[in-house]
Amino acid sequence: MKATAKVAMFGGAVLALAVLSALPASAAVVEIAVTGIVQARGHIHVELCTQDTFLKPNCPYVGSAPAMPGATVVKIAGVPPGQYAAQVFHDENDDGEIRRNFLGIPTEPIGFSNDAPLHLHGPRFTEAAFAVEHGVEKITLKLRDLLRGLH
Repeated sequence: MKATAKVAMFGGAVLALAVLSALPASAAVVEIAVTGIVQARGHIHVELCTQDTFLKPNCPYVGSAPAMPGATVVKIAGVPPGQYAAQVFHDENDDGEIRRNFLGIPTEPIGFSNDAPLHLHGPRFTEAAFAVEHGVEKITLKLRDLLRGLH
């Protein structure tokens, strides 16, 4: 093997190690099992939010999966340890946004971690919060259709 090939191989290994060491060592994968799905249309969209971003459109960790009747699991990787709340909606028309009626009530099914109770302006972070540590964290929540009752 030529010296330049050995240097290139060694350089590639060093680069791979540098990339791997830059990843958070304690980052987790969060698996969100979403139940109560009626139709295999669109996607299930999940956002993991900090207390500052909960019920807002800028949650730091997001994921989606094709909607499957019954239940769909959405996996979000690279989540650092901390307290999070999941906010979920069934994006039935795949437009990336929650459809709402003229009163602002979601017309697509929504859900929150811990199946947190809804109040006038949504659940409180403390009601929906769960801990993420390391490895794989699994939670389950049920979608609710606010206009047609609970699925």
